[in-house]
Amino acid sequence: MDRALLAVVIIIAALVLAAVAQRRKPDAPVRTGIGVPDQLDRADFANPHSPWLVAVFTDASCATCAKAVSVASALESSAVSVETIERTESLALHERYRIDSVPTTCVVDTEGVVRASFLGPPKAADLWAAVADLREDES
Repeated sequence: MDRALLAVVIIIAALVLAAVAQRRKPDAPVRTGIGVPDQLDRADFANPHSPWLVAVFTDASCATCAKAVSVASALESSAVSVETIERTESLALHERYRIDSVPTTCVVDTEGVVRASFLGPPKAADLWAAVADLREDES
């Protein structure tokens, strides 16, 4: 009888340990480097129904952000909405999309998928060509 009781206690202890081990969450993966979001919620932006969105994440203290905004602004049209998301004015969006480097420029389709992105001020030819290529692929 003592052996049976000991076996039951050991089995219960093993089950408790197994349950505790399964509940323990693994550590979150460590983010290395600078990231660009894979998707943006178009409802977060001023013109969510535009076929294309060029979102430029900036900061007032950023010396090169104005150049990124200037390059992107030239794309504004009925098919392309360009929006500047300045950190102090839209901190929640910077945090939501984990923008940790500015300027970050995202070219976003109607579903919110980031189809092209640029860290730092994009060259005009590169940004304009990316948008033109994506628009052409969609037609």
